[in-house]
Amino acid sequence: MPENTTEERPPQLDNVRDNATQEDFKMKNKVWEMLEYAGPQLEEFPRAKRGLAQKIDGTMLDILELVIMLENKRYKKTTLGELDTKVDVLRHLIRLAASTKYTRSGKPCLPMKKYEMMARYINEIGCMVGGYYKSLNGSTSGNGSAAK
Repeated sequence: MPENTTEERPPQLDNVRDNATQEDFKMKNKVWEMLEYAGPQLEEFPRAKRGLAQKIDGTMLDILELVIMLENKRYKKTTLGELDTKVDVLRHLIRLAASTKYTRSGKPCLPMKKYEMMARYINEIGCMVGGYYKSLNGSTSGNGSAAK
């Protein structure tokens, strides 16, 4: 068999994602870290609150999907708006999971330390979304709104 290393390599895909930015990849990595952290925590939810755990997991997977879509789209504002909404929904679901009033026993589904860690992930992702939106608008003095 002749040794020809150039033919054995797969073709290079240099310009496939020429519209993706470094921010896309940072955001995807952060979402991935959050998913890896949250997975085992959600498995520990009480049986009566498994629906909440599934909703949280589904919302995080939706966020990952939107971030991946963001990498591949040329026009990103609509996707960023959807992503911002999903992050806000996740923020409220996590807050509900940490509430002592949500369960009859008074014991939260998500202990405070785990809630704090999840909140950090969500806040970092939210800041990335906001910064990304500002960079798309090219504005240095944003008013915080996601629509122009």
